[in-house]
Amino acid sequence: MTAAALAPTPTAASAPEAPSAAQVQAAERAAIDASASGPVLFFFSNAILWLLLATVLGFITSIQLHHPGFLANFSIVSLLPFTEGSLLADLRLTYGRALPAYTNALGYGWATLSGMGVAIWLLARLCRVRIKVPGVLITGAIFWQVGLTVGILQILGGKTTGVEGLEIPGSAAVLMLFGYLLVGLWGALIFGYRRQAPAYISVWYLLAALFWFPWTFGLAHLAVALPVQGVVQSLIAAWAAQNFLNVFITAIGLAAAYYLIPKVIGRPIHSYHLASTGFGAFILFSGLTGAVRLSGGPLPAWLITLSIAATILLLVQLATVSTNLLLTMRGQHHMVYHSPTVRFTIFGVISFTIASVVGLLSSLRSVDRLLHFTFFQSAQTHLLLYAFFSMVMFGAIYYILPRLLGCEWLSSSLISWHFLASAYGGGVLVVGLALSGIAGGAALANPESIFSQVIEDSSRYYVASTLAWGMIGIGHVIFALHFLLMLFRIGQPGGEPTLFAPIGEEKH
Repeated sequence: MTAAALAPTPTAASAPEAPSAAQVQAAERAAIDASASGPVLFFFSNAILWLLLATVLGFITSIQLHHPGFLANFSIVSLLPFTEGSLLADLRLTYGRALPAYTNALGYGWATLSGMGVAIWLLARLCRVRIKVPGVLITGAIFWQVGLTVGILQILGGKTTGVEGLEIPGSAAVLMLFGYLLVGLWGALIFGYRRQAPAYISVWYLLAALFWFPWTFGLAHLAVALPVQGVVQSLIAAWAAQNFLNVFITAIGLAAAYYLIPKVIGRPIHSYHLASTGFGAFILFSGLTGAVRLSGGPLPAWLITLSIAATILLLVQLATVSTNLLLTMRGQHHMVYHSPTVRFTIFGVISFTIASVVGLLSSLRSVDRLLHFTFFQSAQTHLLLYAFFSMVMFGAIYYILPRLLGCEWLSSSLISWHFLASAYGGGVLVVGLALSGIAGGAALANPESIFSQVIEDSSRYYVASTLAWGMIGIGHVIFALHFLLMLFRIGQPGGEPTLFAPIGEEKH
């Protein structure tokens, strides 16, 4: 018998094995992450820079509440003499300028850029589409930031519209709107080429945010530029501000929460029917809540009542979202001891629940009559914008960044310190502003109180707010430094995620 006859016959077992479905999906996700890494990292990096600026401005305005002269006479001309006659010539940090600069840096800088970064990544992942020509997204972000930078400099220079929430002048707002449209249209294209059907609930929230915002932002600034004056101007400003918080910010935050919690704990959302019901209530009623900010003003009573009714009906959204995410977490609540993403996100969801209940109660005429002209409204804004949205964005960044960079976060201790500083600092800030508003409102409602008594009753909580900003600032610096280390790949090698404690090891 020849050697050829003795050679083993090739079989199917010796042929190379086809990759499994899980391997194919993992390779697809890796390719999508690689395509999204450039624009998403650009959005995140710039968002964190705006967060640090907003933190500095927030700390300054908080000090000025109990020390009005703090940096009030500061002018950049004293540091850079060659700026005389330029846009920076009259830049000052008085409270009336620093406060709107802070709110715009936090809302349109940190919140919008971080939200758009998360939205791009989620849309690409959930639609299973690689991002083509990422330079368009980066160009959009650049236009947005150039417009925002010019707008904030104009605010600090005293060249503002004077309309609360719409302080950025029209020329800067046009640049911002153009930049946003580049990003929003790109999001629509991603959805149009989606390979996943039907769309997950997070996609519907993201699409609502991407399409709703430019309409409200553009229309509101157009109305100010025309100009629309009097009561109608106030109504448009209130509508735009409420839509930014209750629609754009809320939609992106809930989209991230609906994705992150099931993904990290490894189980599907409890009920898609509940999620769809909550989204329907969100679409129907969120945009109608703006007039609650003008309760008691010279507006038709039916208009205020409509907004109050819409706020009450948003209980449907609150109940479905809270119940759905709570039941999804059933039996997995221990994950808040292990996963940074789950801890930040659950904190944000709880804050959303509290913010919704507080918003409902404060919209009632009997309550609004006491709190309307106080810092209680600022407490509500920070509860939604910081305690809910920002904490969810922190959790999302902790989840997304390792998938873009191929390494895990360097230290769970740094993440823990960031959480503690942000959670306790944000909590003290919200409670301090709320108590100040309640005390000031009670004093205003007392016919025997003189105005100095009103100021005294309100101001006793301002120091607590300043201390809160100190804690928040520490957390943000830790977060920014940790993020920078990740950008330079100074972290743990890719593999197991950075956890507070190993799974199965509970903290007591």
